[in-house]
Amino acid sequence: MASDDPLRAPAPRPSSHIGWRLLALLYDLFPALALWFVVGAVSLQLHGGEPVRADTLAGWLELVALWAVTGAYAIASWRRGGQTLGMRPWRLKVEARDGGTASWRALSIRYAVGTVSLLLAGLGFWWAWVDRDRLTWHDRASGTRLVRTEKPARG
Repeated sequence: MASDDPLRAPAPRPSSHIGWRLLALLYDLFPALALWFVVGAVSLQLHGGEPVRADTLAGWLELVALWAVTGAYAIASWRRGGQTLGMRPWRLKVEARDGGTASWRALSIRYAVGTVSLLLAGLGFWWAWVDRDRLTWHDRASGTRLVRTEKPARG
């Protein structure tokens, strides 16, 4: 059967190894920190220059704002091009299981479950080591996967 046969399904791209995922998370810490500084500055302005105490309602609202702005960054990046800034150097890309662009809903689920995974000491990430398809909890829950793309051909 010819490789361009329309009846033949394309070979699935392999899921990304846990090491690449962790490196991307480390790199994504830097744009996240920049966003957190903005949230912190806005919070300071709203409270007349006084720091927000963590054990207050304002402290909890600030935490929610930090989580939401980080999620907006990640979800918008995944939806727009499949990659955050931290994923680009490692050629990682989020896609739907069929290889297409994942939906907003799927990406939101991915972010929420990924957060839970991180809060549980990364257990959902480590799961990829024993998963037959090397998928994490958030890959499975959202119907997405993280793949490593090929190096671009040098011309």
